[in-house]
Amino acid sequence: MSSAMQFTLIGFGIDPDYQIDIINELDFANAIYGITQVAGLHNNSKAFLFRDVGRAVHAPAHITEKVVELFRSKSEFTFLASIQQKTSTSGVIFSIHESEHSYFELESSGLREEIRYHYRYKGKPRSESFPYRLADGQWHKIALSISATHLLLHVDCNRIYERVIDPPQMDLTLGSGVWLGQHSHKHGLFKGTIQDVKLIFAPNSYITQCPNLNRCPTCSDFLNLVQGIMDLQELLAKMTLKLNYAESRLTQLESCRCERTCSANGVVYRDKELWVEPENCRNCGCMNGVVECRRIFCPPANCSEDSLSVHVEGTCCKKCRPKCTYMAQTLSEGQRLLTKRCTECKNGMMVRVTENCPELNCTLKEQILPDNRCCNICKGYDFCAEGLICGENSECKNRNTRAECECKSGFASIHGDSTYCEDIDECVTQMHYCRANTVCVNLLGSHRCDCLPGFIRVDDYSCTEHDECASGQSSCDDNAICTNTIRGHLCSCKPGYVGNGSICTAFCEEGCRSGGTCVSPNTCVCPSGFTGLHCETDIDECATQTHTCWNDSVCVNLPGSFDCMCTSGPACSGDCLYEEGLKHNGQKWNHSLDHCSLCSCKDGRTFCMRRECHCADPETDLFCCPECDSRKSSQCLHQSGHILYRSRDSWIYSCQQCRCLEGKVDCWPLACPVLACKYSALVEGECCPHCVTDPCLADNIANDIRQTCQDPAGITRLSSATWPMPGSPCTTCKCKVTATTHILPDTDTHTERIHTQEHVKTHKHMYIHTH
Repeated sequence: MSSAMQFTLIGFGIDPDYQIDIINELDFANAIYGITQVAGLHNNSKAFLFRDVGRAVHAPAHITEKVVELFRSKSEFTFLASIQQKTSTSGVIFSIHESEHSYFELESSGLREEIRYHYRYKGKPRSESFPYRLADGQWHKIALSISATHLLLHVDCNRIYERVIDPPQMDLTLGSGVWLGQHSHKHGLFKGTIQDVKLIFAPNSYITQCPNLNRCPTCSDFLNLVQGIMDLQELLAKMTLKLNYAESRLTQLESCRCERTCSANGVVYRDKELWVEPENCRNCGCMNGVVECRRIFCPPANCSEDSLSVHVEGTCCKKCRPKCTYMAQTLSEGQRLLTKRCTECKNGMMVRVTENCPELNCTLKEQILPDNRCCNICKGYDFCAEGLICGENSECKNRNTRAECECKSGFASIHGDSTYCEDIDECVTQMHYCRANTVCVNLLGSHRCDCLPGFIRVDDYSCTEHDECASGQSSCDDNAICTNTIRGHLCSCKPGYVGNGSICTAFCEEGCRSGGTCVSPNTCVCPSGFTGLHCETDIDECATQTHTCWNDSVCVNLPGSFDCMCTSGPACSGDCLYEEGLKHNGQKWNHSLDHCSLCSCKDGRTFCMRRECHCADPETDLFCCPECDSRKSSQCLHQSGHILYRSRDSWIYSCQQCRCLEGKVDCWPLACPVLACKYSALVEGECCPHCVTDPCLADNIANDIRQTCQDPAGITRLSSATWPMPGSPCTTCKCKVTATTHILPDTDTHTERIHTQEHVKTHKHMYIHTH
């Protein structure tokens, strides 16, 4: 295949050389300390749970070199991953950085509920924040696509953000590291599960994660598609020639006769060859490689009155043999009868025979006389061991005085003779048990019930449209048992619950009194002021001294409550009104909006204050008293590794506001004021840009991609676009607004001179920079 076919084509997949499966590479490198393989969003690829421990999950050196090479050679790429982040946590999903210089880093902050993208532009750090909550304990698909200055962010196959940004720095250094689930050994540790992590260096690669997303092809896509079609046409022509040659060879082969043979009982038979299996009384034949057998047809014996049709050893069909009639019994040739003497039927006459009976190893009571014999035998004798011949679908059965053939289950005797039996077609004879939504299929000696298309099995004999219980589509209560049926399902309440199955409520045999609620079988939850197994006992707050009556008021017990009776006027209680409720004098409670504050009622006035922190008390709430948190696990290490912070301490690092929260560091970009100017520049050592009037000195330009300008060759360029000047490889051009600027080398002093000229008609100009 030509090299042009190796490029990315619409609908033809992605070139494997331009994509990296990060998790597979980590697995191959055995760099999985600190993570555990678990079940993921699906079972088609591996998923790993990132534990909250010190770990070092990074790509091996050869993968890092490949990443650096692709970043240097490509101008667009997409990062894809499926994540399930622990609720309200923060961490780095993926990072490529050297020292503290992040070339590509994707971070999810559950505390601020936003996604952050960190990169570098002209050697300076840049960050983009996207308000979105990923840390909710649910699975999410995320795809971040970068194409020069164009950024696309997809979450769960929805395009949620599209921005124009400063073009990220793509010339990564060989000292860069590729990290998964963390920024470094101790910082940015991601907590949750990660699956399907890929870097793809091709246009619009997010469609590999969400194939149903519509997209417009790029010019590069179109050219690659045209080239691919040409290569396919060439390949089709070659395949057509090969197919024509194959058809000519096949025509020659069809003229040859290839005979198919059959193998039965260790013997090979030719096609259409016939043979007999006397032991099974079958005629068999080889038909196109398949053995087909049928039972030998036996015509009616039509015996005369003085003969009887009987089985003769070595034959499949009954033969006529002389019969004897003696003492109202009919005997066939060779059968014997014991009267006073032993006689045998020979040639139609009963003749006396002498038979020496063997000694028996049993008592006289345990002896029996078999049919048509003259000597006794012991009970339990195995008549079938004498070699009674039964067909393949029947089996010999021992009776009390003889042996006889009996048809196996699913077979019936032929003409009343069970020696040879034939299959019963339960489907035709309606002897099956198949119910609704099934079709009966006859089997040799049995049958089965197959489900109709679109139905699933309930049991061996019935099917239903779908299992509503297993699919979670039932209307059963959580405390009910769901039973799938042919036309739906049945709901029945579990023991201890009552209802119709759709609604099941707990049942308490003796009920719950005083307004109590039955929450589980025979378990009551009592309202305030009552207690007991059935809430039958009133709590006497006055007797137990649990009331809050103050200022000489008298406690009076009430059912489920109490009252304070004033003896010296209506103001003696000292109660307080708080949030449309009444707080008793001396009562204390937590503030409704701040659990670190304690409120109290004193003589009709409400007082609220922060709780005192007693660091010696082991029950101290460390959230309210971070200064008492002396646990090493709650401390945070500064990014430099030289400063230790306590929980809730804050600091500024690399133009980011950082905070320590129970041992976890969360950093976000400093909030810079919005500039109402078109041109801005960032001074070395500062974090926020300021306005400038000269566009040639600007780092950031308020680009409007709807505006264009024309280069000297007459080609239309988008605002902020850059391109090399034809014929001058050391000169770079850029389309800017309001002025055309040329930066040319000074041949005498090697300094740069800036020339600006106004363009009256279009106000769209080029910026030319000579290196």
